[in-house]
Amino acid sequence: MATSQIETVSTGADKAKLAASVVLAVGAIVAFYLLARQGSLVQWAALLVGLAAAVGAFGSSENGRQLWAFGRDSWREVKKVVWPTRKEAMQMTAYVFAFVAVMSVFLWLTDKTLEWVFFDLILGWRK
Repeated sequence: MATSQIETVSTGADKAKLAASVVLAVGAIVAFYLLARQGSLVQWAALLVGLAAAVGAFGSSENGRQLWAFGRDSWREVKKVVWPTRKEAMQMTAYVFAFVAVMSVFLWLTDKTLEWVFFDLILGWRK
């Protein structure tokens, strides 16, 4: 029997950081719309600064550090992937197209055979 461990350690400071990041993100979006009369440069600057502050607040929390570690580990795994050469990719693509062609002919023949058996032989609808 496998046991699973669930970590639910969350301090008050982490909760405050997460709440601050949500407030900063919402505030950035609100500022974007409220600063419409100031010009698009001010609008976009307020949005980007607010979102950067929200990302910074989230990144300093435990959840942010875990997300960063997950992304780093995922990137490390992507680097381990061995990609096929161009020749291998072309061969596999040709195999797939050939298989699709053969299967389409097979399914068409099966469909027409069943149509002939049911409608012509059994029901006698087509004479």
